[in-house]
Amino acid sequence: MSTAYPWVEPPWPQKALPRARLEDRIGQLLGSTNMGTLATVDAAGQPIASPIEYYADGLTLYLLPDPGTPKLRAMQHDPRVCFAVHGAYHGWHSARGAQVFGRATIIAPHAPGWKRGMAVFRWYEWMHDLGLDTSKPFERPVCRIDPVKILYTETWLWKLGYGAKQRWEARPATVRRKRAAPRRQR
Repeated sequence: MSTAYPWVEPPWPQKALPRARLEDRIGQLLGSTNMGTLATVDAAGQPIASPIEYYADGLTLYLLPDPGTPKLRAMQHDPRVCFAVHGAYHGWHSARGAQVFGRATIIAPHAPGWKRGMAVFRWYEWMHDLGLDTSKPFERPVCRIDPVKILYTETWLWKLGYGAKQRWEARPATVRRKRAAPRRQR
């Protein structure tokens, strides 16, 4: 039995965390770090896993991949990606991470969504660290990852009565139907 963390011993709860609380926990993790691993598949079917800086806007991630890199070419070929983020690990009581499965959209400079992506991505600090002109952002594409599914792990949830492994899925887009105008009676 664990002396300091007795709740990490079995039996472990399996209860699902309510959606709003799960989204909050995922958002806390995504906002607490800015490095993750982007997994893509190239045109030849070879997997590529690349460490990369990111910034989160809720559960949406923004990256600034270097032009001409294998990861950028892979996302242009196949937009399906997996992005992994984890917190510091100091034992089973502190295991925390997420796998974000989604679709990557490469947004060209000044195209719709580019300004938002550059506002979320901290380009100023990045350019400053590289000794580049910080009077305006890079004129390069930004990548937005829209999550479809997130597998979230946090062993601290056991202490709260919930399963350590949680699953979040995007809600299907609601199809809005136009109401038909009432027919006139003749």
